[in-house]
Amino acid sequence: MNSTNSNETILCAAIWFDDGKTYLYQPKNITTGLVFCGHRHACIFQQTQMNVKGRQNIGFYEKKQGFLTNQNRFVDRKEGAIIAHQAGQIKEKIKTLYSEDLY
Repeated sequence: MNSTNSNETILCAAIWFDDGKTYLYQPKNITTGLVFCGHRHACIFQQTQMNVKGRQNIGFYEKKQGFLTNQNRFVDRKEGAIIAHQAGQIKEKIKTLYSEDLY
């Protein structure tokens, strides 16, 4: 967890789908799988369902919901809440961040 960096902010919602394969241009802390980003988590699910038909048949399962930061890191909802609060993106401390908390 790197949530002590006061310059780090939340950019957008993200979901990590891990098929065990390595891909280029993923967040720096993701070694396998793909991270999809969007305004809201529901938007990401809609995009992946439409564009990756039969994703369970090819081993393409959701691993974790979270957020992408301005430092190119994927963080889960708990770390996202800490970062967003420290960056002043949300006023109150919360345990779990949802995209609706940001905008």
